[in-house]
Amino acid sequence: MAISQDLLDILACPKCKGVLRLTEKPEGLVCDACKLRYPIREDIPIMLIDEAESIK
Repeated sequence: MAISQDLLDILACPKCKGVLRLTEKPEGLVCDACKLRYPIREDIPIMLIDEAESIK
């Protein structure tokens, strides 16, 4: 089961409260403002700043 569009519409970056987008492969959510990727594990977005990966 993939992340629903309804869930994506209400999720925000926990660091800056900005918009998140789904990665090409549905493996994470990206905040372009913070340059962070939040992982998705077993169809659950892990929205913890400490779990986020920095992207460049």
